[in-house]
Amino acid sequence: MTNVHTVNNLNQQLQYLVAEVCSHPAKSLMRRQKLSDIVRVVMKSGKLWKENTPYYNDALQQTWLYFCRNPEQYNPESCSVITWLDNCLKWRLQDFRSREAEIQAKIVPLSSLEVENTTNTVESLPAATDIPPILEETYQWAFTDPDNDLASTHVQGRPDVTCQILILRRLPPETPWKNIAKEFDLPPSTAPNFYKRECLPRLRNFALRQGYHEIGH
Repeated sequence: MTNVHTVNNLNQQLQYLVAEVCSHPAKSLMRRQKLSDIVRVVMKSGKLWKENTPYYNDALQQTWLYFCRNPEQYNPESCSVITWLDNCLKWRLQDFRSREAEIQAKIVPLSSLEVENTTNTVESLPAATDIPPILEETYQWAFTDPDNDLASTHVQGRPDVTCQILILRRLPPETPWKNIAKEFDLPPSTAPNFYKRECLPRLRNFALRQGYHEIGH
């Protein structure tokens, strides 16, 4: 009974927080603070869907980013907040699985002689671990951007390439700089130079505020 009661309390708390989020203007400080509360409550509850896959953290990051941009998409009459987030996360995991299958389908036929070496390489990779606290806190800070500083700081003439986007792309699992340059149609050095100049100092300040030494590269 206690378990059911706890789950019901969590659902009610999250539904209340989502309703509060939606009552504030899109880029307001209050909305960002409430989004941060939701991320914290959900992560602390441990109720979110988990999978031991190499792309889980990336899918989780995309799920939170989607939620923070679209909290109004949640319908309290259809399911609990956790169930809705679970569904979003599972869709993203399925996307990663499909992409991985496509890549494997293209790679495997190239040389059957390399299969043994590939297997050995995969086996030597470290096992997936839980997200370290500093990384989880950094995700939450970057997703919700409580001071609207990350989203408002961008590459000159490119308001779509912000500190928020680059920090999220460069948190583990990191998106290579060449991929970022291609995605945003940028010269190769633009994003890394901007990251060093604008993003790294913000990451370091955040780490110091949290009581850590230094993060980001």
